[in-house]
Amino acid sequence: MRKLILRIHEKKLVLNLKETETASMIYNAVPISSSINTWGEEIYFSTNLSIKIEKDAKAIVDFGEIAFWTEGSSIAIGYGKTPISENDEIRLAAPCNIWATSNFEKCFFEDIRDGDKIYLDKH
Repeated sequence: MRKLILRIHEKKLVLNLKETETASMIYNAVPISSSINTWGEEIYFSTNLSIKIEKDAKAIVDFGEIAFWTEGSSIAIGYGKTPISENDEIRLAAPCNIWATSNFEKCFFEDIRDGDKIYLDKH
């Protein structure tokens, strides 16, 4: 299984890539560095990638899923409620391609703010 490392501050997450076109395109594009945007309990960061939406894209994601927001050319990680969530769901702004998973804990994101630098590279 292919893996990538996501680094924010001194923290690191291992991302386990799925066998999808989106995952392959992101894997081939790293290293990626960007600035974080936050939206409720979601972080996202822009890339220079243009990826088409996949047939199994979804807006309501499971905890630990890593998404690619095709409309915003951004990688998105929901870890709790967003402004449009209902009940306890993790609802992203639009359907997104799920391209990886990670075993993070919600506390990983506690001190992350808009504008923080984020880095994605091969494991």
